[in-house]
Amino acid sequence: MNWRPMRPADLAVVEPLSEIIHPTFPEGPEIFAERLALSPNTCFVLANPEIHGYLIAHPWSGPPPPLNTLLTTLLTAPEHLYIHDLALLPSTRGQGHGATIVARLTGPIALVSIGNARPFWQAQGFHPAPLPAEKLASYGPTGVYMRRQ
Repeated sequence: MNWRPMRPADLAVVEPLSEIIHPTFPEGPEIFAERLALSPNTCFVLANPEIHGYLIAHPWSGPPPPLNTLLTTLLTAPEHLYIHDLALLPSTRGQGHGATIVARLTGPIALVSIGNARPFWQAQGFHPAPLPAEKLASYGPTGVYMRRQ
């Protein structure tokens, strides 16, 4: 299994995977399509050849965008790369695939950790960063804003 750049045709699998992996955080297919269209160089799938996971990231500045919200455009001088989602099917977790793709990303990176993912992100060098609670409302009660320099 290897990470490769996401292609528009992959979206037919990525969006249903999101529903399986994150059932309490639904997002419309237009969200995935827009992120890929805006930043194709920072979107990947884990494939063998079937898709078992994905990473969607994009350049960003400021607090994270609320879930299920279109961006419409990216800034010309972003502060960091924002990981919108790293999602792996349960059968592929614990095999180093997440760490492999995160290690390929460079520069300052921000994300919101949800559920019990915080130890994983801390192992990748991310640390909690202050952010007003209202900026994390769409990420649920376990959402923690994290950054890696």
